[in-house]
Amino acid sequence: MLYLKFPEASFFAKDFLRLHLQRLEWLEQSKGDVVAGLAHYPSGCHIPEHRHSLSQLLHAMTGVAMVTTKFGRWMVPPHHALWLPAGIGHAVDMHGDVAMHSIYVRPDAVEGLKSHLHVTSLTPLMDTLIREMVASPEQEQVSPRATYMMGLLLHEIPMLEEQPLGLPFPDDTRLAALCRSFLKDPSPRTNIDDWADRLGMSRRTFTRFFRRETGLSLSTWRQQACLLSALPRLTEGEPVTSVALDLGYNSVPAFTTMFKRMLGAPPRNYLHSAA
Repeated sequence: MLYLKFPEASFFAKDFLRLHLQRLEWLEQSKGDVVAGLAHYPSGCHIPEHRHSLSQLLHAMTGVAMVTTKFGRWMVPPHHALWLPAGIGHAVDMHGDVAMHSIYVRPDAVEGLKSHLHVTSLTPLMDTLIREMVASPEQEQVSPRATYMMGLLLHEIPMLEEQPLGLPFPDDTRLAALCRSFLKDPSPRTNIDDWADRLGMSRRTFTRFFRRETGLSLSTWRQQACLLSALPRLTEGEPVTSVALDLGYNSVPAFTTMFKRMLGAPPRNYLHSAA
């Protein structure tokens, strides 16, 4: 196997789009089975839709990266990574200054790589492997140590636990319009009967229809939409109270309960750990 490394890049410059296209061209011309790199992006930076022939494990060390595809939106906060299979068109928006590790992998580099887009948590082992691969100097790229690290990293990727930080979009145009409207003004009080009435369906028919289109219940989809709306704001320093009330929660404890159920820790503990 061949391991290559991107030169470290900062996209704070005005010509970041040109630099981004140069990196994509370099990536497509590379012969590596694994390509590792580090890049820095300012808050508010938007990377327009693009695609590449290598799969990507995208790890945001700081800030929050929001990835948008035709299949939905995926949020990548600290301590998480996004597995993006090769060939999927995607755009990326940065919330807060983002330092991003990327591990690009040829689809046939190892058996067991998953074919669907999803967010994963990062184990301490994988976090260390990514940092070591990105930080390894040029002369170590073909060393036995680098070879062993690359092999372990490749075999760990399929083992990473998936997390509910994705928001799949339905193919049905009417339902997709309702989902996009909800994202503009998310609220935990949206109910099945209201959406079923809008589509002229019974509650039971709509429930089956929504799960078939998204793979989730409306309740779970709604909670994940609220989380995707809340986390970038919390990461940028907004108080938990104002975010919870803006999203329509009756109390901070109700919002905290949802947040802890989805991410495993209450907002303050989670954000402190991420910092």
